[in-house]
Amino acid sequence: MRLLDSATPATPRDVFERERTDPRTDPQTDIEFDFFDESPTAEAPSRGGGARRRRLPKRPPTPPGGPHLYRLALLIAGAIVLAVILIFVVNSCRANQKRSAYKDYVGDVSEVASQSEALGKQLNTRLNTPGIKLEDLRGDVEGLRQQQEQILGRTEDLTPPGPLVEQQGSLVEAMQFRVNGLAGLAQAFATVAQTSSTDQSGALLAQQASRLVAADVVYDDLFKVGTQAVLREQDVTDVAVPDSDFVQNADLASPDSWELIVRRLTQGPTAGGLHGNGIVDVRAQPGGQVLSQGADNTVKASADLAFAVRVQNSGDNQETQIPVTLTIQQDPVIRKRQLIDVIDPGETKTVSFTGFGDIDFTGGSVMKVIVEPVAGEQNTSNNTAQYTVIFTLG
Repeated sequence: MRLLDSATPATPRDVFERERTDPRTDPQTDIEFDFFDESPTAEAPSRGGGARRRRLPKRPPTPPGGPHLYRLALLIAGAIVLAVILIFVVNSCRANQKRSAYKDYVGDVSEVASQSEALGKQLNTRLNTPGIKLEDLRGDVEGLRQQQEQILGRTEDLTPPGPLVEQQGSLVEAMQFRVNGLAGLAQAFATVAQTSSTDQSGALLAQQASRLVAADVVYDDLFKVGTQAVLREQDVTDVAVPDSDFVQNADLASPDSWELIVRRLTQGPTAGGLHGNGIVDVRAQPGGQVLSQGADNTVKASADLAFAVRVQNSGDNQETQIPVTLTIQQDPVIRKRQLIDVIDPGETKTVSFTGFGDIDFTGGSVMKVIVEPVAGEQNTSNNTAQYTVIFTLG
């Protein structure tokens, strides 16, 4: 090869020969075919004998979705869990609020219901008070009416939960019936004083008392039963609807019963024929063993031991507030007392004595039963009964 002078222009053949013999001008060494490499860290020699430059390791390919999709899934799952918790908390709060609303309302009803029932008991006591004057009774009934009217006002002010609006109306109606019944009785008692016919007076009083009976029916059937049904529908199971029984005597709406009351109130305790009550028999319960006054009576003493005394009105008049006492002569003495509110002529009522905890098993005990004589009673021989009782455990 001949040397070319720097001043001499290079011919095409000279350029070709120089590029062919010079390794730095090999066009193939200027192109890197990365996709032919087996390892990103391998260093292969160039075709022209020169060293290739080192390339950095490549990252492994990211799977479809990658970490971004994973984090997004976690966020969505967390949001769902949080939403479920929030829904549970909200529903729980709503359930507690609903239960509290029903409980508060029924609690307010319990107050007015118990107050009204207490007035019914007072009426029953005054009607059966021995020797009470008609005018005094009329004044007492008028006082009860005024108290019941105040209870009615408090009842009207109650605010029920939405589903109990209809039942609230029935409650108000029941309380209104009680006001009307007491007002009617007070007016009827004023008429009784001017009427000589006990039949007519009894019918008039029974008509007024029927409103009191109707009040109890409305309360039980429309308010109480209806409220219980709504509470079940609303899944409120821990709220008990109270009772409210104004009428204490089932015969209060009977004209015959009122006729006897009128006779007792207008004729006095010693008028109108015979007066008196008597002991029919005494039975040991459970089992119904009839005790005998002329022999020893062996009685099993159990936790539910009771003595049932049957008393009959043997006179011609209605009798009220009759005390009945039972005494067992032992150490210590056992003495119990019950009261018969009212008993009509020929009627038999049973008085039950229970709660005998300290029984003497060492021998026979004398048990005495006494029905207190009423005013005008002449025959008192059947007012007392005495028995010899031997208590056993088996």
